[in-house]
Amino acid sequence: MAEKVEARRTGQGAGEHSVPMFWPLSAMFAAEQAALSVPDHLLGFLKEAEEIDNPPAPVWHTKNTVRLDLSTMLLREFGTPGQGTPGQGTPGQGIPSTGTPILVDAPYAGHGATIADFGEGQSLVAALLAAGAPAVWVTDWKSATPEMRYFSIDTYLAELNAAIDDLGGRVHLVGLCQGGWLSAMMAARFPQKIASLVLAGAPIDTDAGHGPIRELAHAMPLAAYEEMVALGEGRMPGKFMLAGWKNMHPDKQYIDKYVTLYEHLDDKSYVERTKHFESWYENPLDLPGTYYLQAIRLLFKENRFAKGQFTGLGRTLKLGDVTCPAFLLAGEADDITTREQVFAAKDLLGTPPEKISSALVPGGHIGLFMGHKTIAETWPVIAKWILSND
Repeated sequence: MAEKVEARRTGQGAGEHSVPMFWPLSAMFAAEQAALSVPDHLLGFLKEAEEIDNPPAPVWHTKNTVRLDLSTMLLREFGTPGQGTPGQGTPGQGIPSTGTPILVDAPYAGHGATIADFGEGQSLVAALLAAGAPAVWVTDWKSATPEMRYFSIDTYLAELNAAIDDLGGRVHLVGLCQGGWLSAMMAARFPQKIASLVLAGAPIDTDAGHGPIRELAHAMPLAAYEEMVALGEGRMPGKFMLAGWKNMHPDKQYIDKYVTLYEHLDDKSYVERTKHFESWYENPLDLPGTYYLQAIRLLFKENRFAKGQFTGLGRTLKLGDVTCPAFLLAGEADDITTREQVFAAKDLLGTPPEKISSALVPGGHIGLFMGHKTIAETWPVIAKWILSND
């Protein structure tokens, strides 16, 4: 208070404009300051908006090493697996000797595998490790290059199988989103290799429920998907898929996101969190056209896998051949993979009902894999369930 009085008395600072004779000057001074602050704020907003629209590539939160470098993926290793039989994996690693390996099959539907290890308190990999898993492996699927344009679902099944063999030939398989149907296919094709199966946000019966993805898959003709692949010269460009996801919630993606950023521009923590998320969201992967069109036609339009009519690696795959323990995880508000598509597995798998566990958690699709509450409360339960089936 004394400093303010002294400032006014000595005529320092804005206080000199507060005496009556300076009121008109004070008003003009305030108006000028406000006018100057708007461009500064706007320029700051434009700078941050540009950064979240064109962010750097996402990074892994948890320290890891690359165990295998395959045509389709990097097999990443987290934790301390120990070493068993030599001659497997990269030199000196060997087959893990600390129980049956836990392999997380990340989605391959546009966004990168860091969804499994997003950040502090938002990493299901870290949650699995903290719950007692000595090590975890993740399929880090590669963005499709022009040379990969003819890779098919069989290509990804074969290399997932190679990764499992490199880990000793038997794993606990955790399928996330689109990685869920690939994992279920692996369990149907090689049931002896899967000790337990976790399906999280995985569309097993794509005809179940009435979600927007299901409706779009049936409403949009296959020729439209083929045209997009043609525009991508044999690949489905990630930017096309990203535009489609954004158009599911255009008000949020094209208006609300930027309004909220402008309102929180002085909140550095908010801005950094937004940049971190957008580094994952705004960096989609390109997919091989063959793989993508097979998924659209055979799985989402014709639902062949759920019907027992899909051929994988030379065999007809039937979910009834999957008899290992299974855990099903769905989100209450998930409009990407509705709960009906996930929980349909209860009736389709050959697993005895008493060996099927399930959880329906609050939130949407992405929250299943990086939501604070689900990571803190549900994934430790899943980890203990996995370890109990070792």
